Amino acid sequence: MITLNGLKESTSTFTQSLLSLSINLGGLISGAFLAVYLDALSRAPWSLLLFPGILSIRGSIGGILSSRLGTALHLGTVEPNLLKNTKEYYLSLAAIVTITLFSCLILSVVSTFFGVLLLGMSISDLIDILGVTIVTMGLSIVLITPLTIGVSISAFKKRLDPDVMVYPVISTLADILVTFCYLTAVTRYFESSYGRYVTWTFDLLFVAAVAAILSKNFRERDYVKMMKEFSLSLMLVTLIVNVSGFSLNRIRETIGNRPKVFMVYPALIDTVGDVGSIVGSTATTKLALGLLTPSFSSIKGHASTVKAAWSASMLMFFVYSTLASMIYESFSGGYVHLSLQLLATNLMATPLIVAIVHFISIMTYKYGLDPDNFTVPIESSVADAVTTLCLLVALTLLP
Repeated sequence: MITLNGLKESTSTFTQSLLSLSINLGGLISGAFLAVYLDALSRAPWSLLLFPGILSIRGSIGGILSSRLGTALHLGTVEPNLLKNTKEYYLSLAAIVTITLFSCLILSVVSTFFGVLLLGMSISDLIDILGVTIVTMGLSIVLITPLTIGVSISAFKKRLDPDVMVYPVISTLADILVTFCYLTAVTRYFESSYGRYVTWTFDLLFVAAVAAILSKNFRERDYVKMMKEFSLSLMLVTLIVNVSGFSLNRIRETIGNRPKVFMVYPALIDTVGDVGSIVGSTATTKLALGLLTPSFSSIKGHASTVKAAWSASMLMFFVYSTLASMIYESFSGGYVHLSLQLLATNLMATPLIVAIVHFISIMTYKYGLDPDNFTVPIESSVADAVTTLCLLVALTLLP
């Protein structure tokens, strides 16, 4: 039986989820960039392969920061201030910057390995991949980290739940910025020697900044703990993101350059990932506060959050289909067909992500690890891979 308090909580979560997921409409801007640049990306055989990986790794790192801030603000271990703050706050930022460079190295090496193995790429492509990956991810830290902190603090001060609001909002804004940075970096890098010079100059400055951070903090226990725990996540994440890349390549082979599908693609992976983030972040906070028992059956007590976030995501999928069909003038039969494909994608992908997120949250908590260092990073990359695969299945079954 649904109590009045339970109904209020569910309604509040649905409203906040819908508000935060509505920001994913900005993912259509990322998709528009991708659709326009599809032909330009053919300059490098690895560019489309690497694109989902860039988004996933950036999402994983952003997820760590937003999830940690949400939990820390609730616990009072971080103050709702942008500059004057606690030691935990500054160590988290230092770890995020370090992790970003480390992730660039791992992603570049693993992507090159799979590219050589399956796409006939050359080992020498690793240099170009490194150059483009580091400049893209480095710029993402400069542009997106202040936004993440600002939105977290603003949501907390306005008595909104940062676990529900922050990551969905930031992930979309970040995807727009990162997509633009990545596509610009790829085209400029191959356009002229000047583009390569600017790229590698920025890369060297970023490496120097990380070296300075390492020298200052390598003896800090919390910094080292965060680095070790995320490194475990990163190993799994880098393998998963290549599934997304090859699936996206397969989608292009299956449907060609169908612009409306590529236009909605970033919004789809964003939305499913955001549902997982909402479920995962609220679960880690409830575990920390003792409001959720560390058992798999406890998902029943989390059902209202799951239902609210999932319902909001389905509504957004229909909105994406409507807008894409209107823009590409296929609002008649094409609209219904695309809507069915996206609905099938949602129905396949979302329950899988919810189950995975709950499993990771419980297991990491049981083994004394920090769920914030594992749940959202793994979830965001798994969500990208699962959503891409489910979209491929939907496009194949409903051609």
